[in-house]
Amino acid sequence: MVCMRDKLALRSELNKLGLDYEISAHGSIDFFDKIKDAQLEKLTTDLLKFGLIPLNQAECLQFDTIIETIVEVVHYSDKLPKINFPKVISKMSGIDINSIEKVFSDVKGMSLQQFIDCQKIERVKELLIFEGMTLADIAGMLDYKNQEQLVAQFKKITGLSPSYFKRMNKERIDLTKEMWELRKKDISAHSAHIVKSKSNGVIKKKYNSNKKSIPDRKIHPGIYASSLNSDI
Repeated sequence: MVCMRDKLALRSELNKLGLDYEISAHGSIDFFDKIKDAQLEKLTTDLLKFGLIPLNQAECLQFDTIIETIVEVVHYSDKLPKINFPKVISKMSGIDINSIEKVFSDVKGMSLQQFIDCQKIERVKELLIFEGMTLADIAGMLDYKNQEQLVAQFKKITGLSPSYFKRMNKERIDLTKEMWELRKKDISAHSAHIVKSKSNGVIKKKYNSNKKSIPDRKIHPGIYASSLNSDI
């Protein structure tokens, strides 16, 4: 099960190996340098101490398929279709339908339905802020029974009502604009001072042109702590 302890343990072991990596929002590890088999073996051994098991490449692809299928359907459908996600995912990923829920909960730390609900709420936020849609229209679009069910789920997941969320977002945007205007004034005043005090000099800013390469390989943190003591 994913928790802060697992994430801290994972980062600690990766840092000990001196690996250049990045952990995605969904828990995959992107390595920017080629990882040696000996390093991967040591990482696997060390993570076992915390009850964690890295997924192999095939399992990672299956998990990515689960995530991508849900995100694509929820975020890019004009109207959320009435589909059985486990059946669709099973067909696309090749994972046995009875194993999908366990695989997902072991890696993600939440049930498949919980993840779907969270993605729906993210879509609700987008439609509220960027499209200006009403809650009634959004409820119909995302297959909620009614507006009240949408509001209840929004509060359950975010702890906020949709109206309060919109108000907070507007206040944050207004504050950001205000701070940016103040920052621009400070920059202008500072630039004027530099020109006045060093009119004969040339100031150059050095940019780092080093860019990280495409990740060499990808694994997911083995968040199979619960599976170590299971019969599956």
